[in-house]
Amino acid sequence: MSSNETEKTTFIKNARIFDGERVLDKQTVIIKGEKIINVGGPAPSGAEIVDAKGCTLLPGLIDAHSHPNMDTLKFSLTFGVTTTFQMQGFRPKEITELRDVTDCLTSSAAIGALGGHPSEMLPPEVAAQHKAMAAKMGGAAPKKHAKTPEEAASIVAERVEQGVDYIKIMIEDGTVFGHPGTPDITDEVIAATCAEAHCLGKIAVAHTMSIKASKRAINGGIDGLMHIFIDKPHTNEIIGDIINSGVFVCPTIAAGASVIGDSDAPEFAIDKRVSSKLSEEWLNTLYNQIGTYPQGKTEYVLETVKALHDAGVDILAGSDASIASIGGMVHGASLHHELQLLVRAGLTPIEALRAATSVPARLFNIFDRGRIVDGARADLLLVKGDPTVNISDTLSTIAVWRQGIRLASI
Repeated sequence: MSSNETEKTTFIKNARIFDGERVLDKQTVIIKGEKIINVGGPAPSGAEIVDAKGCTLLPGLIDAHSHPNMDTLKFSLTFGVTTTFQMQGFRPKEITELRDVTDCLTSSAAIGALGGHPSEMLPPEVAAQHKAMAAKMGGAAPKKHAKTPEEAASIVAERVEQGVDYIKIMIEDGTVFGHPGTPDITDEVIAATCAEAHCLGKIAVAHTMSIKASKRAINGGIDGLMHIFIDKPHTNEIIGDIINSGVFVCPTIAAGASVIGDSDAPEFAIDKRVSSKLSEEWLNTLYNQIGTYPQGKTEYVLETVKALHDAGVDILAGSDASIASIGGMVHGASLHHELQLLVRAGLTPIEALRAATSVPARLFNIFDRGRIVDGARADLLLVKGDPTVNISDTLSTIAVWRQGIRLASI
């Protein structure tokens, strides 16, 4: 960034402000450089003025579950997603210096079984791309297959040394993806992974799309479930297990609906605020679905999310957007779809917005974003209308700031 950008001051006035927790009775925000330096104060001399009359100012949205690359990080920012949690992959080094792409936290490759998920879903050319990316990032692909607790602990230590933000475990027997019998990790490996992560100061999260996998993760000491189960309706027992364990849940409703094959993503894609920002390839992704578990029902998933929310479980919004050949989810746009689905499940619009701002920031210990408060990173989304009442207004983007730099391509 130039010195002018570092010192630039912006004054946003006449805004309805959702600060990540609630709507404020203040209407102004002052940005200087990369940070918010004041909420509610008067305009400083020489500041650039942004009149936000009729608009709502939100913290930049946080996608708690995605699988991006540099290209998708560019267009996801146009949807106001300023941070994403990469759940299987690498954080490109150049992101540190960039402000026109979505920032990301990362787990690197998830710890799982040899030949395990998601290899059964990926075409050979994608596997080759993953190898090429690993080479670009500095050599051989990171270790990710653990047969024993000792191997699991060693991989966790290696991940932490590499600078990951959290540890991810893959618990998947392939049933919901039409490949029952897919190799899966043992309970001992799950427990060892969680224990070593906690010992080294990291949280551990898990891919779990069945009740059985969810129970295994909870019994192993997991901190968060990065999907909600889609194989069965919820029971009092599994809801009780989740409550008593204290885990958080990122339900990825849109992803579950795609796997089931009854997603309303095609209807979501019709919205011009969505389709106008997507290439034909990515628009087609929304029209396609995975469809490997037609015996499931999205209504059951929605009912499970409501039960968890009503019980006080922390809910996070995540898209699970990946590559264009995996239908139903798109980077950036699908986080807005997920917000709409959370409201459909029974959250209020404000509760859904918290799930994409302050809640993931708190649970993943990134206290410089997810809120509009003095001293926070100036990651901001300005939208026309009032998404605290009508959640779909999150798509009516007026402006996006990433660390104080306003995105020029809106």
